[in-house]
Amino acid sequence: MRSAIPVNWYLMTMSDVEKPVRSPCVHVCALDEQDVCIGCQRTVAEITRWGRMDNAERREVLQRCLERARASGLLMTPS
Repeated sequence: MRSAIPVNWYLMTMSDVEKPVRSPCVHVCALDEQDVCIGCQRTVAEITRWGRMDNAERREVLQRCLERARASGLLMTPS
């Protein structure tokens, strides 16, 4: 199904269009026992789906990656 094109699409600039959220991949691709990448902290499912996610879903994944990194001791929480 096609999405509707705004009537004034020709007036939109590149700054009006949100850029895709970048992948957290750091090219240290290896999975731990829970199938979580030790480099970016994404699960196999998150890595596989990344290219099909919208920015809101990508931000949710990034938040979970941050939480996993903190929980595993890879990222220290300021005291």
